[in-house]
Amino acid sequence: MINRLYDTSLSLLTDLYQLTMAYGYWKSGKAEQQAVFNLYFRKHPFGGGFTVACGLSSAISYLNEYGFSTKDIKYLRTLTGSDGQPLFEEDFLEYLKNLSFQCDVYAVPEGTVVFPNEPLLRITGPILQCQLLETPLLNLINFQTLIATKAARMRLVAPHDALLEFGLRRAQGPDGGMTASRAAYIGGFDATSNVLAGKLYGIPVKGTHAHSWVMSFEDELTAFETYARYLPNNVTLLVDTYDTIKGVKNAIVVGEQLRARGHDLGGIRLDSGDLAYLSIEARKLLDAAGFENTSIVASNDLDEYIMASLKNQGAKINVWGVGTKLVTAYDQPALGGVYKLSAFKNGKGEWENKVKLSEQTIKTSTPGIQQVRRYRNEKGFVADMIFDVRNVQEPEKVTMIDPYDFTRHRTFNANHAYEDLLQPIFSAGKQTYEIPPIEETKLRVQQQLAQLHEGIRRFVNPHTYPVGLEKNLFDAKTALILKLRGGE
Repeated sequence: MINRLYDTSLSLLTDLYQLTMAYGYWKSGKAEQQAVFNLYFRKHPFGGGFTVACGLSSAISYLNEYGFSTKDIKYLRTLTGSDGQPLFEEDFLEYLKNLSFQCDVYAVPEGTVVFPNEPLLRITGPILQCQLLETPLLNLINFQTLIATKAARMRLVAPHDALLEFGLRRAQGPDGGMTASRAAYIGGFDATSNVLAGKLYGIPVKGTHAHSWVMSFEDELTAFETYARYLPNNVTLLVDTYDTIKGVKNAIVVGEQLRARGHDLGGIRLDSGDLAYLSIEARKLLDAAGFENTSIVASNDLDEYIMASLKNQGAKINVWGVGTKLVTAYDQPALGGVYKLSAFKNGKGEWENKVKLSEQTIKTSTPGIQQVRRYRNEKGFVADMIFDVRNVQEPEKVTMIDPYDFTRHRTFNANHAYEDLLQPIFSAGKQTYEIPPIEETKLRVQQQLAQLHEGIRRFVNPHTYPVGLEKNLFDAKTALILKLRGGE
């Protein structure tokens, strides 16, 4: 069954309420009315000051294949309501069967650093189609963005070390493992142990051996010698099965044997114990034996905080194998992205702004057809301004206002350099965007992080990057909220 899990249309990768709403749109004659939805998140993960957008490539692949198969329709025909009668009538199912993707999609390129309330994707098209895309797009973007951000934080801790993703065995199923491997690589990792990810995504694959290899032999030295004999060009030895210091010494013996045969000892791996102390002692032994270039690999439930602590303790680790706490986003396993209607074309063909109110200010959405403008100077990124593409001030003088504190505002003139982040991806359902190679996306992450003030990159009480609403959009949002609350 597992080998056939995804050998099918993925259009039913959605929540039932998306389909019931679609049915309601169709029955009420609203299915083809134009709408705008924005996908965004409200709060940075991991208590950080930045987030790395990821998952667009997967979303593009999904949208290019979007459509309901005969098997999909056959299954939907079996669904019933509380009265036991069919949930959907045949004409609606026929409508779905003939549905073709017609939306316009704008998105922030993968690898871009992004901030709360900024749209990562903007979907415009028939409301029925936009609605059906909510769940799958959130599924594809949320998790990859989360993992890429986690990986980027680890790269900040170890900018010059090798980072290896070892998480497949602890990931949430095959799809979680594959998705995490890709996102971790984009976020800054150098390789993965996941061979299928290497095949499908072109990610370098790396690995050592397990404790079971050592335990299957009479003694550790024999196990090391046998491994080195058959894989002389891939020798990183796990030295902590019994006694770590003795394990390092046995690895050195094998390293000398390798050199006699024209090879070298690539590394040793520490997977338990006091990693700071053991790495320091191992480094002394290796250097004294002439193995200055042999790497010390560390694993054992690492995350960015443990890595930073080990760095501060003077650990001699230069390769980090990270698994569980990366691929599961252990300390925050969900991004919390949302997908909200922001504009709807009425029966007269006029756009109407839409806003979702809440007693919690952070949950009140922003209306309009949104774009994000990022201002920069010679030092890097300065601020992001969300604006409505239909109604923006003249560039000679643009003011943005903090949506949570209207007394805070900032003005930019025409001399300020900027770029608009949302790029056209689909036009009337046809892809117009060329997906860059994964290596280019990976490089983009590091280039983007380098443009952030160091206070935004820090882990503890990071500085808040300025994000505001362009004045006309701020005024429109305020007026709409007052109107909906009966204030005018």
